[in-house]
Amino acid sequence: MALPDVVSREQWLQARLSLLGQEKEMTRQRDRLNADRRRLPMVRIDKEYVFEGPEGAAGLTDLFDGSRQLMVQHVMFGPDWERPCPSCSGAISNMVPSVFSGLRTRKTTFVLVSRAPYARIAEAKEQRGWDVPWYSSYSSDFNYDFEVSVDKAGVKEPRYNYRDEPELRGEDAPTELPGISCFLRDGDEVFHTYSSFARGMDYNWTLYPLLDLTALGRQEEWEEPKDRVEAPRGAVPTFDE
Repeated sequence: MALPDVVSREQWLQARLSLLGQEKEMTRQRDRLNADRRRLPMVRIDKEYVFEGPEGAAGLTDLFDGSRQLMVQHVMFGPDWERPCPSCSGAISNMVPSVFSGLRTRKTTFVLVSRAPYARIAEAKEQRGWDVPWYSSYSSDFNYDFEVSVDKAGVKEPRYNYRDEPELRGEDAPTELPGISCFLRDGDEVFHTYSSFARGMDYNWTLYPLLDLTALGRQEEWEEPKDRVEAPRGAVPTFDE
């Protein structure tokens, strides 16, 4: 393994202070980016979506559960899949209950949505011991409209992460993709405010920000510097930007 150079404490402190300047600028840049995200315009949702949950059929407004905002994590779990995506599952398991309760104190509800039938979702949820609400969008266009499910029949040009992805028509291409979407409720009206996909979801997983502080990082093949891990955890997904 190509470990970091060994230096004196004084040399390390000099290098650390140099990096600290970059970190502080990144913090300021993140603040600016978050402010610009809050300035994004929004789109009124006029379409009626029907989901299935523990209480039966539910509309999009029902998913808010009385909150002003709604965050939907699109979990990769297709109608014919035996189990949900391991990566999605790992990200959700990594979110402790205090995260969800903290969101609720800020009038924000967090739910999961997949195209798998609800009976299969309920089984997977029980196996994992999750308390977070999880709904099936099997009978609606929700996943297609928010571009996390791919229409293999070719009715709609495959798009992901805001760009055409014709290779998603390939025989071995995934039918379900990861994403997160945010909505705002104003009375009885619902608006779509934001969606993010692929690497844009990195920091929704608490594991990644913690590993990014370490010398060995996430231990994935794409990371620099190279040769820092004995058993790489795999390459970044194809749609990585």
